[in-house]
Amino acid sequence: MTIVHKAGNIHKNAGGLSIWALPNTPYNPAYVPTGAEPKIPIEGINITNVGTEFFEEARESYKLDKNCYILTSLLDKDCKYAALANSLDDIWKKSYDNGRFHLFDGILYHRFKYTCAMVLCSRMLINTILLESHDNIYSEHFCNRFQKSNKATGKRSGLMIHIQEPSTQWEVVHMDLVAASPPGGDKIYNACLVIVDRYRKTPIFLPCHKDDTAMDTALFIWNRIISHTGLFKNIISDRDPKFTSALGTNLHKLLNTKLSFSTAYHPQTDGLAERMIQTLEDMIRRFCAYGLEFKDSDGFTHDWFTLIPALELAYKTSIHASTGKTPAMLEKGWNPKLPVDTLKKDLVDIHPTASSFKLFLDKVRHHANQSMNDAFEDVKQKLDKSHEPP
Repeated sequence: MTIVHKAGNIHKNAGGLSIWALPNTPYNPAYVPTGAEPKIPIEGINITNVGTEFFEEARESYKLDKNCYILTSLLDKDCKYAALANSLDDIWKKSYDNGRFHLFDGILYHRFKYTCAMVLCSRMLINTILLESHDNIYSEHFCNRFQKSNKATGKRSGLMIHIQEPSTQWEVVHMDLVAASPPGGDKIYNACLVIVDRYRKTPIFLPCHKDDTAMDTALFIWNRIISHTGLFKNIISDRDPKFTSALGTNLHKLLNTKLSFSTAYHPQTDGLAERMIQTLEDMIRRFCAYGLEFKDSDGFTHDWFTLIPALELAYKTSIHASTGKTPAMLEKGWNPKLPVDTLKKDLVDIHPTASSFKLFLDKVRHHANQSMNDAFEDVKQKLDKSHEPP
């Protein structure tokens, strides 16, 4: 094959092979000095597995604990010293005699009645799991002890007003404003707009300013929310100047939205938003003293604005009492991945019912993959009939 350079407009479809190379001078962007050592770039994909190091440390920690070391030795298929079980502590020996311990890929598991748990004996690894599953901001302390420390709620005057339940998500929303917030963020936000989907209990937290006009709030909702949720059919809010002013009301009428007002200082119709505000305040209170950014010399901060995205993620991935599911699962059909999920995906579930269900899912996935492959081959055969090899 001969490659010929065609200068000027002779070659109508100029490509990389037909372009005359620039001389190797300092004016050339790709200039390489004479005698310089050639550098060959290596392009590749770096894949990091977060959970691998954790499991390796767990295997090594078993060697430093008497009971774990004995159990891993006993459960090894090549073990010939069954008498080692007599050296276990009483509570460990009882579980071993009942067949509760299992060893998979060097990791020790304990089987309960309906679930199973990975056995950890290293205090450092235990603290790591507690940090990821409880202390981190995206886990947000949704445990029984911290729920008891939340703000107390007393009786309020007025009876609850019945509201017709929506039939789809983001059809009816509850909306309220947290106005007693210290200034935070680069725009000095001093309030937070709270919007809650009544159907899925999904919240949206939007930092704003408490002195925003009705136009500011309406535009804020239009620019930041409507693209994700669509237009609301009903907005349930208390008597707030942002929504009772003529401008706000007319704007909502243009959007075919009906405002449902409640009595001032007695938000019976807005209980969901009020409860969500209490939850948000409780979450901020736990982390506001030790946030993510804007730390002082001691590592502390009082900038609540930096916590909002992680707190919203924490709430969306926590099981709601009224639905038994997470808001994210009900809204999207899947939960956003958290750092702790990188460890959970490699754990083995040894419960019989879970194993049978996993086998069922594996068969379904295999059938789906096979169907996709068959469909691809069918399309390929039809397409190849009208094409020829290059």
